[in-house]
Amino acid sequence: MALVRKDGQEQPYWPAGPFKIRLPFIHYRWEIPEMIQGLFMFVVSLAMIPLLEQYLGMPYEAALAFCVIAGILYLLPSLLGVPLVPGWITPAIPIVLLYLQAFEPGPKAVQAMFVLQIEVFVIFIVLGLTGFGARLVNFIPNSLKAGIIIGAGIAALMGEIKVGGRIEATPISLVIGAIISAYVLFSVSFKYTAKYNRLAKILANLGMVSGMLIAMIIGWVVGEYPLPNIEWGITSPDFAGMTDYLIFNVGMPDISVFLLAFPTAMIAYVIAFGDILVGQALSERVDSIRPDEKIETNITRIHIVTGIRNGVHALFAPWPGLAGPIWTAAHATLAERYALGRKSMDSIYSGGGTFWWTGLIAVFMLPLVTLFKPVLPIALSLTLILTAYICIMVGIEQLKNSVERGVAGIVAVTLAMPSAQSTIYAIVIGIVLYILLERKSAKQKKAEQEHSVVEHAVADSNVNTVDQDNP
Repeated sequence: MALVRKDGQEQPYWPAGPFKIRLPFIHYRWEIPEMIQGLFMFVVSLAMIPLLEQYLGMPYEAALAFCVIAGILYLLPSLLGVPLVPGWITPAIPIVLLYLQAFEPGPKAVQAMFVLQIEVFVIFIVLGLTGFGARLVNFIPNSLKAGIIIGAGIAALMGEIKVGGRIEATPISLVIGAIISAYVLFSVSFKYTAKYNRLAKILANLGMVSGMLIAMIIGWVVGEYPLPNIEWGITSPDFAGMTDYLIFNVGMPDISVFLLAFPTAMIAYVIAFGDILVGQALSERVDSIRPDEKIETNITRIHIVTGIRNGVHALFAPWPGLAGPIWTAAHATLAERYALGRKSMDSIYSGGGTFWWTGLIAVFMLPLVTLFKPVLPIALSLTLILTAYICIMVGIEQLKNSVERGVAGIVAVTLAMPSAQSTIYAIVIGIVLYILLERKSAKQKKAEQEHSVVEHAVADSNVNTVDQDNP
């Protein structure tokens, strides 16, 4: 029997230094709807397997073992007191893949991935504990931040629609799946329909699952993907074989790899910090709707937990998706159901915890894994396509004037270039353009401040005049 929360308080927990430990059935109840979602959505985490095979040169069974490590690490946020559903730093994946293309699959690529992820770990821990993270992100010019986000979206989309890409190979299933997923997630008309139609509301709660499942069924029907060979039993991840792809066996790279990885690591952090802000906004929104539970969104704790996940990944399962603070689509879906009230979902932790505990269990369910094995590229492609849409939408929203839009556009196109050095070029070009085109001189700033003071004085004078005329 789970401990019961009193109205207006935090969900019960065991204090442990900076963390607040919560376990299913002890500190929160098991949520059936999130369990059902987890049985389908876990396939998105398996979608990293094709990237592990292609870029790190891993066999399927060893890559599956990496997915088990990732599944365990997905539990840490809800376990340690972070109210966000974790995932990858998805918008950074195209940039990470551009970086990995400079290395031959095998030991060299494993070294490169280790270096990148250990740098992300250090950045999260240092900037989180010192509080410099928010200052750093605020210091970066708006046009450069937006350009990075838009560029990540363009790179994600170009990777799918390029000659020889997955959309060219399997156009029917992916195009239909992308259209359905985008309609369910982003359509204004569908959101209105979901308020009054029960079926539409169920589809909205499933998020991208509906589009993904339809795409898989179509892929099988039209022959774009082979039919699954469903097996029964428990999966057998190759934990012994996966050690051949760890830094302990491949050896440390030279300093040049650390220098090459740093710009990509910084871009990944900037993107992830934006995800943290999105997660904080979502939590604050539902916290205002549900006064029965106090949700604590501790930015320092989010940094530490995300850093720990990246550090463990770097050592025991180098992960091209990196470890991100929030899976936006899944968390948004969970938040919508949480907002319906305590009967629908007891706690924000019970929803997120149930979701990823189920996801970890599902990795060992051989019938489910073998069912989805032939269509894993669909889950990865839909994730990247939807990420491209979100990145481009969010990036453009941040731009305030035509000069910022121009600078961001140049940065975005440069970043999306198929080159391992494109991240360095994009940052350098963005900084140079910002200094030349956007940055105001000290004299100009002073003149604008004086002009602003005069305008305020005139405005106050007009107000006083009106007040005297109308006693």
